[in-house]
Amino acid sequence: QSPFPQHNIMSVAARHILKKHKGSRRPASWRCDNVTQSKEEAIAQINEIRSKLMDILAAEGKDAMEAAFCEIASVESDCNSAQRGGDLGVFQRGQMQKPFEDATFSLEVGEISEIVDTDSGIHIILRTQ
Repeated sequence: QSPFPQHNIMSVAARHILKKHKGSRRPASWRCDNVTQSKEEAIAQINEIRSKLMDILAAEGKDAMEAAFCEIASVESDCNSAQRGGDLGVFQRGQMQKPFEDATFSLEVGEISEIVDTDSGIHIILRTQ
């Protein structure tokens, strides 16, 4: 048994918002056939979204923030999971890119990650389970 409780977790569930950039491994999405924005632009967009979500959390609480996360993901995320409000369902270690996995498994349920940079693009993650 690890002294860090999150090391004992076998699976998590999460939502995410992804912004792709021209350096992403597949710079296309349901929103745009050819993503041309820079990594810096993607980071700025995710920072703005995260800031908005944190403001909602502070002013209106966790339920309002989670509802806003789903709504924003459905419009802004470059992942096909946007159709499900960014919902990726349940996954185990080894199923996602390592930086994404590490970030998600380190979160508490209901917590939003800092920016996560993977080969797919720039993410923020909301752990739901």
